[in-house]
Amino acid sequence: MGKIIAIANQKGGVGKTTTTVNLAASLGVLEKKVLLIDADPQANATSGLGIDVDGVEHGTYQLLEHTLGVDDVIIQTDSPNVDLIPAHIDLVAIEIELVDKDNREYMLKEALKELGDRYDFVLIDCAPSLGLLTLNALTAADSVMIPIQCEYFALEGLGKLLNTVKSVQKIHNNDLDIEGMLLTMYDSRLRLSNQVVEEVKKHFADMVFDTIIQRNVRLSEAPSYGESIIKYDASSKGATNYLNLANEILKKNKEKV
Repeated sequence: MGKIIAIANQKGGVGKTTTTVNLAASLGVLEKKVLLIDADPQANATSGLGIDVDGVEHGTYQLLEHTLGVDDVIIQTDSPNVDLIPAHIDLVAIEIELVDKDNREYMLKEALKELGDRYDFVLIDCAPSLGLLTLNALTAADSVMIPIQCEYFALEGLGKLLNTVKSVQKIHNNDLDIEGMLLTMYDSRLRLSNQVVEEVKKHFADMVFDTIIQRNVRLSEAPSYGESIIKYDASSKGATNYLNLANEILKKNKEKV
């Protein structure tokens, strides 16, 4: 099976979905087969790839319930080499419905075994919480990518997330790695942004990606058109940033093999 990367941070608005959608699109144009799993009830990754959320009948909800298999819920997108397992607002009920089930943390892991080797990368867009949905994603994943916004409260809650990762490693998934920390929404004109970059790199060193995602108007506009930044404006700074990130991940994983 290809590498499964969960994109997670319990803080909202740090660029999780933006990163998941645009990294998937970037890996796709670099000729890697990618499956994006929308595991957030807000379903922003689904709409961000041009899929009408109200028209979604089958997706992550049914996959976690094990009422449908992966082949029943995967849909194609307009992004080259990118497929999607969509989400719907109904996904918000899954934590209540799974709470009494045996092995509830392993529902996604079990479901994804059917994928075989058809994808190079599986990216999971996690909900902004550390609940059962995110726990399923971390249990199923080979690694976790943590987007960190270049803002004042950037490191707030990071310790809690890292403790959750350690707990998952200890109890549910011994092989879970940290793929890296990704600095997002960077504005070189702001002293604060530069301070956050310095602070994160000082504390976490090699765990931080070299690529930094800069603030970019085109990047903010793309989701409203249901397009990745690669499709919306391939010449923009945002597109360049995410292509650089995709190349960094490919290089990093090639070195690990």
